[in-house]
Amino acid sequence: MKVEDFLFHEARLLDTGQLEAWLDLYTEDAIYWLPLEREQRDAAETSSIIHDDRTLLELRVKQARHPRAHARLPLARTVHQISNILVLEEDEKALRVASTLSLVEYRNEKQRVWGALVEHRLRRETKGASHPFLIAHKRVDLVNSEAELDGIAILF
Repeated sequence: MKVEDFLFHEARLLDTGQLEAWLDLYTEDAIYWLPLEREQRDAAETSSIIHDDRTLLELRVKQARHPRAHARLPLARTVHQISNILVLEEDEKALRVASTLSLVEYRNEKQRVWGALVEHRLRRETKGASHPFLIAHKRVDLVNSEAELDGIAILF
């Protein structure tokens, strides 16, 4: 599987609501980050929209599935469009990949469009693994990160 196909696969899992399978794409020490500020360098020194480790990602998935998570119901329907994929760095163990994301979200009779620059740090998996890569770090720089976001109930 090429890196492009892996990113398309990740998007498809999100768009089809296969959140547990999506979570399986992440390493045990993974970080999922949506910075608050443009060109933010450090999540520890400045507030972030989201800065989750694997445990918090697991909690997000469980909350989405919980029957009494009324604030999340109905779950949003999404279409992730991944493009401009560029391998920035590559060695035998890992890759750093940039891409752009256009995302359409539909929830509660409202449609929103999100745009972002995305960076994945992928670890190569050994032969026989279910996927050729796992996500060690995902950074999503929303175009409008500094604007009023009116609640984010989706995964990018």
